[in-house]
Amino acid sequence: MPNRIIETIDLTKIYRLKKDKRSIFALNKVNLSINEGEIFGLLGPNGAGKTTMVSILTTLISPTSGYALLDGINIVKNPKRAKSKVALMLENEMLYHRITGYDNLKFFCKLYLIKDYKDRINKLAKNFGLDNWLSEYVENYSSGMKMKLALLKTIILDRQILFLDEPTLGLDVKSINFVVEKLKSLDKTIFLTSHDMSVVEKLCNRIAFINHGEILKIGTKKDIKRLEQTEINFDVEIVKNKNQLKSELNKKEFINNILDIENGLVISLKSRNFFKDFLQILSKYNILSLKEQEISLEDLFIKFT
Repeated sequence: MPNRIIETIDLTKIYRLKKDKRSIFALNKVNLSINEGEIFGLLGPNGAGKTTMVSILTTLISPTSGYALLDGINIVKNPKRAKSKVALMLENEMLYHRITGYDNLKFFCKLYLIKDYKDRINKLAKNFGLDNWLSEYVENYSSGMKMKLALLKTIILDRQILFLDEPTLGLDVKSINFVVEKLKSLDKTIFLTSHDMSVVEKLCNRIAFINHGEILKIGTKKDIKRLEQTEINFDVEIVKNKNQLKSELNKKEFINNILDIENGLVISLKSRNFFKDFLQILSKYNILSLKEQEISLEDLFIKFT
C-alpha cells in the first residue's frame, strides 16, 4: 500500500477583516492525500487558496482549524519536525541579487548546516547549466536563470517533499522541458502550483482544482478528463463515400454534430456510451484513421475557475 506522505484533515484558514467585520475562507475544510514519490499539481486562479495551502503545509502560517500530516508528523503540534521534511521554492523571490549565484547557494547551505556544500553546489550547477555563471552577480542573470537558481536552492537541501510555486516561470520551451525532466528524475514527492498547463500535463501524476478555498476536482489527469468530457469528438479521415457516411450519421440520435474538414469529418457523439454503435457504422466504410479529440487541461482550468 502506498505511503501517504502528505495528508490534510479539514484544513481551514479564515482571514477576518477588521474594517467591515467580514470573514474570508482562504481554505474551507480541505481534505486530500498525496503518496510518497507522487508529483501533485494544485491548479486554480489567483486568490483560489493555492498559496495559503502551500504556506500552511510548509509551516509558514498556521491553520484556523484542522491539521495536516507530513510523513506522519502533525504540522500543528510539531511544526519544527514537520518543517525538516520540506523544501520550498517561491518563484525567484528568495534570491539575493547583489551577490553571486555561488554565494546565494553557499549562504543557504550554511543556514541549513550543510557541510559538503561545495561539491553539491558545483555538481548541481553543472547539472542545470549554471556552472559558468556561479561567479556572476544574480542581478545580471536572465529571468530564466534566476528561476533555475531558485530551484537549485530548493533541491540542494535534499528534503523528502518539495513545494514548488511556478518553477518554470520565465523559462523558454527548451529550458522548461529540461527542468521537467530533471524534476522527474529526482525521486521526490513534489507539490506543484503552476499556471502553465503544458508543464502540469508533462509533470504531474495527479491534479486538483481549487477555487474559493475548496477542492472542486481531484484525480489523475485521465480520470478527470473522462469524467468531465460529456461530448466526445472524433477526427475521422475518409476520402471515398464521405458524404454517404455523413448522411447516415446525421440520422442517428447519438450524433450531436458533424463538421466537414479536408480529407474527413469531425464527428461529435453525445456520450461515450454510443462509441460501439458509432464504430459499427464506421466499419462499413474505408476509414483511413480515427482519432479522439482529448479535452485539454486548459479547457478544464477555464471550466473550474
